[in-house]
Amino acid sequence: APPRAEKMAAATGRAAGAVPAGYAALAVKFAERQRSHHCLLVKEHQVREGADTAHPPRRTLFVLNVPPYCGPDSLSRLFSRCGHVQSVDICDKPGPGEKKDKLASKFFDHKSLKGFQVAYVVFRKPAAVQAAKALSQEGPLLISTERHPVKTGISKWIASYEASIVDPKELKAEVDAYMQDYDKKVEEEEAKAAKEEGVPDEEGWVKVTRKGRKPGLPRTEAANLRVLEREKRKRARKELLNFYAWQHRETKREHIAQLRKKFEEDKQRIALMRAQRKFRPY
Repeated sequence: APPRAEKMAAATGRAAGAVPAGYAALAVKFAERQRSHHCLLVKEHQVREGADTAHPPRRTLFVLNVPPYCGPDSLSRLFSRCGHVQSVDICDKPGPGEKKDKLASKFFDHKSLKGFQVAYVVFRKPAAVQAAKALSQEGPLLISTERHPVKTGISKWIASYEASIVDPKELKAEVDAYMQDYDKKVEEEEAKAAKEEGVPDEEGWVKVTRKGRKPGLPRTEAANLRVLEREKRKRARKELLNFYAWQHRETKREHIAQLRKKFEEDKQRIALMRAQRKFRPY
């Protein structure tokens, strides 16, 4: 289904007892002791060829109304009875997906999703999608079992806190590796720029850079302090000058009086030059 239709289904699927057309309601329970069950709305994910590279058609199950406690591992175990689950992608809202590179960092670029979500379950074979839709005819499926319990409450908070504590050695090793890659990339760019410097392109243009015979030296800390002190004194003089409104008015009056005085002096000098026949305005 197009992303717009999936968004509309996501909005209407949360209504009590409402099952959009084309979807199957799959009943799930968090644990055996719970009396009420939760409904997952599932359907085959259908898009144009090449429109969604991360979720191939005929092998992807689109799941709505995924609760916050149901993670990728839980969905993978839930649908593994239908066939081999290749991947599970949980998003905050439906939309076309692209193949994402696997995160190489365990400390950065992690986004935690909150609230009800949508999921894309990719199977190895297309027959598994139809088998997953047929699960709606069975009884409620369990998300948390004794063999694979889902942590909630204080145990979940403790696990989240323990996961948030990073190992300084691992963090330092990852940062050092990143900086080495960055330095190598900068060196390659500088070598490429030096090689292309002064060489005209196909249209005959020569790229001009800031580097010259005397490249600017980086400022030292003492030089930066001197510049900051100079700016500070300049701001102080500007703030003290014409601090009050009456000072500003007096300064303007003095300036106007000086202009008038100079104008009268110029008039007298011109009159004198005219009397002496020495005034030549052109």
